[in-house]
Amino acid sequence: MEIQVDEDVRQMITSQGRDYRVCTACAGPALVPITIKGPKQSDIKIPVGDNTLYISRVQAPYIGRVTMDMLYDSDEIDACPAFYVRRRY
Repeated sequence: MEIQVDEDVRQMITSQGRDYRVCTACAGPALVPITIKGPKQSDIKIPVGDNTLYISRVQAPYIGRVTMDMLYDSDEIDACPAFYVRRRY
């Protein structure tokens, strides 16, 4: 299985200078910085310049391309329980 990464996604990751991950969110696959949703051992890793794009094993069978429309903005992240941090007490 080969997942294509659109050039504008590659440019965004390179210009941001940080790693990103495609994970599961409320509206489907979401492209977020790993500071929002960290990578997992089982993720597929795609090198993008000096950075890495992680693809969730859950999402990988369903996507053939990573596109900019997968990029989640802060309003969507705040509204989606998939991004809530669970605290252990």
